[in-house]
Amino acid sequence: MHIISNIALITINETLFVQLISFLIFLFIINRIMFRPLQNTMSERESYIDQTNRDIADVTQELQSLTNKLQAKEKKTRNQAFELQVEIEKSGKNEAATIFASVQEEIKAKREKTEKEVETLLSDARKNIKKESESLAVNIMECLLDRRLVQ
Repeated sequence: MHIISNIALITINETLFVQLISFLIFLFIINRIMFRPLQNTMSERESYIDQTNRDIADVTQELQSLTNKLQAKEKKTRNQAFELQVEIEKSGKNEAATIFASVQEEIKAKREKTEKEVETLLSDARKNIKKESESLAVNIMECLLDRRLVQ
C-alpha cells in the first residue's frame, strides 16, 4: 500500500477540466433559465414602477390643476353671491323706503281726514252749544225775571 501525501487542495488533472467544462455549462444553463428571465422581470418591474411614478406625477399635477380651478370657481361664486346679496339688500332698502313713504302718505291722508272729521264734529258741537246756550240763557233770564221772554 502506498501512502500518497498530498497537501494541495486542488490537483490539476483531467477531472479539473471536466469540472470546469461542466461548471461553464451549468453557468450557461443557469443564465438562460434563471438569470435572464429574472433580469427581464426586474427591468419590466422597474419600467412599470417608473411608468407608475410618472402616472402619479401626472395625476398629482392634474389634481392640483383641478383644485386650483375649483378654488377659482368657488371664489368667483362667492363674489357673485356677495354681489347678489348687496343687490338684494339695496333692492330691499329701496322697497322698504317706498313702503315707508307710502305708509307715511297714507298716515298723512288719514290724519287729514280725521282732522276734517274732528273739525266737522267741533263745528256741529259749537252750533249745538250755541243753540243750547241761547235757550239756557233765555231760561235763566225767564227764571230770574219770572216772566216769559218773546223771541
